[in-house]
Amino acid sequence: MHAITNSGWVEVITGSMFSGKTEELLRRLRRAEIAGQEVAAFTPAVDDRFGETTLGSHAGRTWEATVVDDTADGVQTLPERLNGEQVVAVDEANFFPDELVAVCQDLAADGRRVVVSGTDQTFRGEPFDPVPQLMAVAEYVEKFQAICTQCGEPATRNQRLIDGDPAHYDDPTIMVGAEESYEARCRNCHVVERE
Repeated sequence: MHAITNSGWVEVITGSMFSGKTEELLRRLRRAEIAGQEVAAFTPAVDDRFGETTLGSHAGRTWEATVVDDTADGVQTLPERLNGEQVVAVDEANFFPDELVAVCQDLAADGRRVVVSGTDQTFRGEPFDPVPQLMAVAEYVEKFQAICTQCGEPATRNQRLIDGDPAHYDDPTIMVGAEESYEARCRNCHVVERE
């Protein structure tokens, strides 16, 4: 993937939900560990689906991670939380603020391999910052697709559902008692209700 030059770089793993982003992140971390590299993994405080201090994939694989506040101040603490690790992983980058881009750039400039995973689109099909910004400055970008739950085509969109129906474009929250879920969908099957 990368010639050994003792320089740092940024890798971005992106795509829709259910496309295997975290699974790929964990695969890269396992390979780094096999190569004898020390790894530090970080996850946003807002994402506790697999346990508070765990990166987890839908396939059931996990990795211990340090929880970081999903604020500008929280992101800026990443470098001081390191203890010499050569590989720095950040999962669910879409939940962090734009300051993550500068932090990743600084870590790479310091000679570290920075591996970032996160979805690049909101449920509306719009850029989900800071992932698109990270894609622009990264040395390596890999975009994964899931399988559309409606037609079986490659899925690149995140379909937000409220009580089983497509979410309204202008409604970022849900009513109390409503059930929120997500599906992977292709461009043709992705629906965002507008008035």
